[in-house]
This record gives sequence, C-alpha cells and structure tokens, in this order.
Amino acid sequence: MDPLIEKAKNGSEHAFRMLIEMHKQYVFKCIFGVLRNQKDAEDASQEVWMKIYISLPQYEHQGFKTWMTRIAVNHAIDCKRRQARQKEELVDDLPVKESQDVVVRRLLRKEQKQLVLRHLEEVPESYREVIEGFYIKEKSYQELANEQHVQVKTIETKLYRARLWMRKNWKEEDFI
Repeated sequence: MDPLIEKAKNGSEHAFRMLIEMHKQYVFKCIFGVLRNQKDAEDASQEVWMKIYISLPQYEHQGFKTWMTRIAVNHAIDCKRRQARQKEELVDDLPVKESQDVVVRRLLRKEQKQLVLRHLEEVPESYREVIEGFYIKEKSYQELANEQHVQVKTIETKLYRARLWMRKNWKEEDFI
C-alpha cells in the first residue's frame, strides 16, 4: 500500500495534490490519446481529477495507475461521444439551405462505415462481433455484454485487443 494514496484516501488534500503532481502528465496523455485536442484534453483532465477525488474512498488497492487510467479513458470516451452527439445535433439544426452539406456528410459517414465493414472480414472472428456492435451498430458495453452473455469487463478487454489489432494491421490509406 502506498502511504500517499492512503493519506489522500483519508482526506489529506496535500497528499491528493501530490498525487496530481505525480500523475497529471500521465492522465493528460491518456485523455489526449482519445480526444486528440489539447484544450478538450485539458478540460477533461480537470474533470477526471474531480472524479478520482470523489471515487478515491472506493479505491481498493488493485493498482492505482490502472484504476486511474480506467477512469481517465472512460471519461475521455464519454467526452468524445458527447462531442459527436453535439455535432449531430448542430448538423440537424442547420438551415434548409445547408441541407446539401448535411447530405454530403451523411454520405461520407455511410461510406466510411462501408469501408470498415469491408475490412471487417480481415479481423479475427473473436473481435469482429464486438467491433461491429460497438462501432457500426453503436451499442453500449452493457448491451454487448448482455447479448454475448459475458461481463462488461470482457467486452472492454475484447475491444481493447481489437483496437490493438486494428492499429497493427490496418493502414490509414485503406480508409481514404
């Protein structure tokens, strides 16, 4: 057990500030890896540290960095989804004269999904179902876990491994 974590867990603001100083770059990098935007990652980092502070009493010494990373990445993914929904809402609110642009965007999105579907055949079968469910059908981790009769953690692991496989085997030019 790390005494600094114990002190922060017991309410020491000084200990928590020290934890922030020790891990703030790491948390930022985790978030930036998902959001790919400096300002958004900075804002999300602040929110993540609030979540960590609030969740600290529930921390059970199972690996602080792993626990912290999970909070940071999940929050970043939530932010990314929120941004996507806001963009869709903005597109839906555009005046009729700009509807041509909306149609073009939808066609591009549809084309991108078709490209991914075409390349999905290359993906190992164990990852294919979870990729299609999460990215194409936009199902939540919980929905996928229920459908596959597994724990949510299993879906998270499958998606993590699938993303690693995609990064290793797919090239950006295949999707342009």
